Amino acid sequence: MAELFFSIAIISFILLLPLLLHLLLKNPNPNPNPPSPPGLPLIGHLHLLKPPHHRALAHLSDLHGPILLLRFGSRRVLLVSSYSDANECFTVNDITFANRPRLLAGKYLGYNYRTLSWAPYGPHWRNLRRIATMQVLSTHRLLSSSHLRSDEVLSLVKVLLRDYSGPGFHLAELRTKFFALSYNIVMRMIANKRYYGDADESSSEAGKEFRDLAKETFSGSAMSNAADLFPVVRWLGIGGQERRLKRLRKRRDTFFQQLVNEHRNMRKCGSRGGEGSPAEKSTVIDVLLSLQESDPDYYDDDMIKGFITQMLIAGTDTTSLTIEWMMSLLLNNPHILKKVREELDANIKPGSLLEEAYFSKLPYLYAVINETLRMYPAGPVLLPHESSQDCIINGFYVPSGTILLVNVWKVHRDPEFWEEPNKFKPERFFKSSTDGTCKVINEGFKMMPFGLGRRRCPGEVLAMRVVALVVGTLVHCFEWEKVGDEEVDMSEGPEFTLTKAKPLEAMYKPRESKVGSLVWE
Repeated sequence: MAELFFSIAIISFILLLPLLLHLLLKNPNPNPNPPSPPGLPLIGHLHLLKPPHHRALAHLSDLHGPILLLRFGSRRVLLVSSYSDANECFTVNDITFANRPRLLAGKYLGYNYRTLSWAPYGPHWRNLRRIATMQVLSTHRLLSSSHLRSDEVLSLVKVLLRDYSGPGFHLAELRTKFFALSYNIVMRMIANKRYYGDADESSSEAGKEFRDLAKETFSGSAMSNAADLFPVVRWLGIGGQERRLKRLRKRRDTFFQQLVNEHRNMRKCGSRGGEGSPAEKSTVIDVLLSLQESDPDYYDDDMIKGFITQMLIAGTDTTSLTIEWMMSLLLNNPHILKKVREELDANIKPGSLLEEAYFSKLPYLYAVINETLRMYPAGPVLLPHESSQDCIINGFYVPSGTILLVNVWKVHRDPEFWEEPNKFKPERFFKSSTDGTCKVINEGFKMMPFGLGRRRCPGEVLAMRVVALVVGTLVHCFEWEKVGDEEVDMSEGPEFTLTKAKPLEAMYKPRESKVGSLVWE
């Protein structure tokens, strides 16, 4: 009898759900609701959300307008696909949209909403942001850690030289190399450790474990978890999504707790990680453990693990993807590749490799980076925000509790702002002055690859440095060609991050006059 009563209650709830949603969505404000395409009972517009998701959302905007009210199950979603509306969300209404929706990923992967990405706007989030910008990613800190990035790029050059079997061009698979490099750079900043390229087999296993964790994290963090969209699914445990997130949390927690314990033990023994400069020894974990000593209740191990997890997840996959897209674009546009190489040759001293000190002399390289980020932003749809109170966007009423999705990919290809938006044209970011100098221009461009507003990614400067150093060094040290006569496949994968469907392969050979004797060891 109890089971029958429970079944009747569930069926009644499902049948009454459309009426409940109608009452919840009823507009008490004189401003109209944003337009909304026809949806289906219960699921709303979820059937329209097909991979790649940014293209499906862009298609909806093409059909119905740049600002739409959607419904994903029981969740109300505002889709914004124009820069003017996005800018209004993150300027006039920035505090209103400063929160994240309370998704299961934030609970289990964000240490109960305590990480920089998942924490609600307030004192805790502001403190995390201050640590990130003032102590971890400050200009001084980035300058003092430049040797780490140079070391890893030099290691990549040596790997390519070691694998080169000449004469002529040699085939290289680049995706795994770019991921390993990005991972090692961030990990050395965090813990002064590298997991790729060492002879130690355990290091390679740890690197593989992290790559699996990163892939599962991006999948688990996406707003595609049925338990987030249909409360009844979570109540009944259908699909096992919550159990999978718990298992992933346990694996991640074990991985990062080992790092924290290792550094805590080294501090007790008076060591900061072996040889190296003071800046290298003072890792991110060391900084956080120092804070823990002054306030152990607030800076507990979960807070530290959440912070370093955030750095690795945000700084590894997205950076390596941008490098892969940029190299792909250059291979498909050899005339632009030639311009980048000529700029590098003209500004780097003979016998030297690219260093970050040269960046101010390389405006065309940065124009190519900007154009890559415009066409292929690593996060094509910004991480979701949620309105904390009622507000008005472009004259439309948006109630409290509405999830905000901004389609960056669509904004970056808006023909209203971009001439030939689907064409790779770095010159749109490049300007020659009357005195013969050149510079990168950003003013007036509707770009948001790192987000907008107070929750804009704090790792933007680091990411730009890594991409410039890696691609600049590869172009300066090697000749590059496509594999065969066909264009590099630019198809996009189904993931929520903008991944190439086919990993990049390219033909290369060393420029012996530019590589230098240092790397021929």
